[in-house]
Amino acid sequence: MVSLSRRLASARLNGAVVTVQKNEEPKSLEEAYQIQKEVNSILSPPSNFWKVGSTSEEAQLKLGTTEPGAARVPEQFKFRDGDKIPVFSSHDLWVEGEFAISIGKDLPPREQPYSYEEVYSAINGVAPSLEFVGSRLKNGLAGSGRLSVTADGGANVALCVGQIANNWVDVNLVTQSVRLTVNGTEVASGLGSNALGDPINVAVWLANHKRVSEGLVAGEIISTGTCTGLTKVSSGDRVEAEFGPIGSISTWIVDLSLIHI
Repeated sequence: MVSLSRRLASARLNGAVVTVQKNEEPKSLEEAYQIQKEVNSILSPPSNFWKVGSTSEEAQLKLGTTEPGAARVPEQFKFRDGDKIPVFSSHDLWVEGEFAISIGKDLPPREQPYSYEEVYSAINGVAPSLEFVGSRLKNGLAGSGRLSVTADGGANVALCVGQIANNWVDVNLVTQSVRLTVNGTEVASGLGSNALGDPINVAVWLANHKRVSEGLVAGEIISTGTCTGLTKVSSGDRVEAEFGPIGSISTWIVDLSLIHI
């Protein structure tokens, strides 16, 4: 049988879905992250984008977990404001409005946990972002379990990040609202507090998650988890989100099987 990591990588590229056999299921979070790493090594080079998920009660409930999870986004699934987002409808597509945090100073590996203040001082900007999530797993997001979802890139389909705002220190990210619009109709809204109580808490979590391995480096961007909940979308939809003083972001979804990229 072709390894699970190779089948997951292939499914992400060709729109297939994967059945995880009992003997292939990750037995620990460490094993799940190792499979994720193998999948990413088969795909394009890693980008400077990180996605952190399961930072809201809704997302944790959907995945049956009580803690966040992370995945580095491969370069070919990294997008900017105004880009087309190519997708496969077979991957059960949802969108989330999220604050993205730009790291301006290295947070290298070390034994001592990073504090909120240390991570805060390393931030050099905040941007609006849209994460498109879905599943290459036959049982879907809700039916596959946290470990298999982690192995499958943390359910990331694409991450779209807008212009970085450097005046973010004047904005209370906890109380800042995010409004999500699909095809001109507002469909969801929420606050920064939905992301682990404070989007910066998510950056702290990731810094400490990575401090036992390679750490974080200046120039990396962290999408901090949904503020707006999960909204079902499909090919052809125009998706926009407003983040107040942080800015706005707009993109549209296209069927990967109908375009050439």
